[in-house]
Amino acid sequence: MPRVKGVRKKLSAELGFLVQPVRIRDALNLDPDVYHIVLNGVVRGKGDIKAGSELAINPGKVYGQLEGIPTKEPAFGLDAVWIDPSQRDYARTLGYTVVDPATAIATHLNKVLRENASELLSHDETQQLLDKLAQKSPKLVEDLVPGKMALGVITRTLQHLLNEGIPIRDMRTIIESLSEAAAKTQDPEQLSASVRPKLGRMIVQDLIDAKDNLPVMTLAPDLEQLLHNVLTNGAPGQSVVIEPGLAESLFTALRQAATSVEDQGNPAVLVVAPSIRPWLSKMVRHRIPEMTVLSYTEIPDDQAVKVIFTVEAQNKA
Repeated sequence: MPRVKGVRKKLSAELGFLVQPVRIRDALNLDPDVYHIVLNGVVRGKGDIKAGSELAINPGKVYGQLEGIPTKEPAFGLDAVWIDPSQRDYARTLGYTVVDPATAIATHLNKVLRENASELLSHDETQQLLDKLAQKSPKLVEDLVPGKMALGVITRTLQHLLNEGIPIRDMRTIIESLSEAAAKTQDPEQLSASVRPKLGRMIVQDLIDAKDNLPVMTLAPDLEQLLHNVLTNGAPGQSVVIEPGLAESLFTALRQAATSVEDQGNPAVLVVAPSIRPWLSKMVRHRIPEMTVLSYTEIPDDQAVKVIFTVEAQNKA
């Protein structure tokens, strides 16, 4: 499937490192129409296709029903129908998005690889990135590795950035930032936090609207202060624990806020204080995967910001 294999080339360019080849093989233990996406020996995605049919996907609003086999689009779980190719044009007039089976699989594969991009980056890929940078900026690389920072620390920092959906194409800026921060910490999470503000323009470029404004959500001041107090008063090295009632209220409010702003056609972007961004981002990553959590320091000074929602939550206990 050329389109499936083409995912690797496109993803490599977008993420900033060479993704390993995608291998396609028959699995006799699966039904003929079923496929599995396996990463590091673990199934990370699965779906089924109908050879000879096309997938009509309901993007949220359509103007009629189609005859066919009801199903779910495999990548995002949207309602869909397997239809005969002769219905393609009619389905599009009703508002459906119509794709062939190969495109459906390629879209699913791309999503799985993006969500697990950090697992695709090993020490070897990191060394390749450093070698490529050294061709243009040898002194920059020599000053950092291995004297100031081990290859393993750099790899884990890059993995942390990828975990948060940040491409690592701008290796020069990343390495410059790591070189500045190396004397203060060797913790990958803290290092990635020091890199993010330097990549702010790249982080927000896909989040701004047609008028070049950045539409954002914020936390109510008392809620943000409460979270700041909880996070800064805990003992070093201990897990952060907030009251169950507050946690439930907070994530319910965040989920509702994300839905509200997306219904208005805006991305779900939450801006918070730098002190709580790493923790909050980690907490919402799997609960509300469509939400992007930024800190105030990551927004370029000349970027116009428009607050479109304020999130409030109270302890239900």
